[in-house]
Amino acid sequence: MPVFDFNNTSEQTEMVQSECTYTVFYSDETEATPEKPMLVLDNKERQWKHHSCGYFTNPGKRTSFEFKEDEGVFCTDILKIDARFVSLLKWLGENHINVRLSGENQEDGYAVYRIREIAFGGGTKLSAEDGFLQFMIGRLLASNAPAQEQEDEDAVEDGDEMKLTSIQSITDFMNCAGKTLPDNIRLWARRNLAVARSHEVSQEERRHAQRALSIMMNIQWKSNYFAPIDPDEARKILDEELYGMERVKQRIIETIIQINRTHTLPAYGLLLVGPAGTGKSQIAYAVARILKLPWTTLDMSSINDPEQLTGSSRIYANAKPGIIMEAFSAAGESNLVFIINELDKASAGKGNGNPADVLLTLLDNLGFTDNYMECMVPTVGVYPIATANDKDQISAPLMSRFAVIELPDYTPEEKKVIFSRFALPKVLKRMGLKEQECVISEAGLEAVVEKYADTTGIRDLEQAAEHIAANALYQIEVDHVKSVVFDRDMVRELLS
Repeated sequence: MPVFDFNNTSEQTEMVQSECTYTVFYSDETEATPEKPMLVLDNKERQWKHHSCGYFTNPGKRTSFEFKEDEGVFCTDILKIDARFVSLLKWLGENHINVRLSGENQEDGYAVYRIREIAFGGGTKLSAEDGFLQFMIGRLLASNAPAQEQEDEDAVEDGDEMKLTSIQSITDFMNCAGKTLPDNIRLWARRNLAVARSHEVSQEERRHAQRALSIMMNIQWKSNYFAPIDPDEARKILDEELYGMERVKQRIIETIIQINRTHTLPAYGLLLVGPAGTGKSQIAYAVARILKLPWTTLDMSSINDPEQLTGSSRIYANAKPGIIMEAFSAAGESNLVFIINELDKASAGKGNGNPADVLLTLLDNLGFTDNYMECMVPTVGVYPIATANDKDQISAPLMSRFAVIELPDYTPEEKKVIFSRFALPKVLKRMGLKEQECVISEAGLEAVVEKYADTTGIRDLEQAAEHIAANALYQIEVDHVKSVVFDRDMVRELLS
């Protein structure tokens, strides 16, 4: 359980040995009452008034509340706190906010069901006065309880959430990281750190340098070594994601075996070409799962200017990194799967130049330079997977960077299997229906496939499954039937 460390402490409290007195309970109640309070205070030695004033003080040492009574100041332990209010009480204590509690003395303690902000004795006043506190309490009561965490006294503090933002933390990190950083990034960081500390440059330049350092240092720069991957596990993931397409699966397994032999990524990424709805994106996500890498998506149809990818120069006040650099930052590491959607739409080049040309250096795995970062970042751990509907719209230089896999459309027989074994059961499970409650006959199944014979992919089949399952649920709930069997005529009428 995390403890709080408040600044306003008395010498007497400092003498007390550290002791966390409260436990956390989890509640989803939308209204606080004496029976379902926000917190409970110890009242064994003294019964507290219905309305009592004071402030939360030093819970890091004693997890307590100081009551200001006519006879003086009395300190009592906090016994229980609703998990939703732990952070709020910490904030009230850190800011030494004077509050008035409304509570009721019960056998297990003083049950607090209302907290109001007040001002007396020079106490700090909230910016929005009591309105903000009541707004915050209302929001917390309307929230679900946070997930319960298992306490482990032997657990090691996880530093993954630590972000390097201040100049001091960045400096300390660089000193500790040493030569574990790539050489060019280490030299780049030293130059930018000098700029961030300098008083001979403008404040804007210092701000940009610090921002760039924070982005670069928060990325874990890994080597291009890849541990072996189990081909059987890879095949299992592919079978879960798509039906049939044995040639496609074979090509991906070949790539996995190549990685196992060389311990490096292939020289070429994958370009998945096929009609809409054939599962190109699903394959890309499956490969990311197999490689156990974070993934990011790049939608080329929405990019009309190369600067969106390369970032803008720091000479501009509103300069920022490009989408590619932001993807590294979001992933938190240099090894990732880059999923480039609709690569054939990139050649349109509606802005100043062709955005697709920017991808060439990324795809060559020789390094990528962002205009804002002003540094070449290594891309040897980047595995690009692109999708496209029409490969004829992709330029020859781009095509030469990929191993092309063409995905054929599904046959009618494959669509029948996908609908009956995958699409419909998935929808039924989501709606809480049993398989025997929504049955489709063989003739009805053929009617579904015939309906969408002229459309590519399986998205229409998935929508048909949603429609049929929803109709079955309607009949079960409204007409009180036990099950619904859809024949050819019912399917045709429902999907017309």
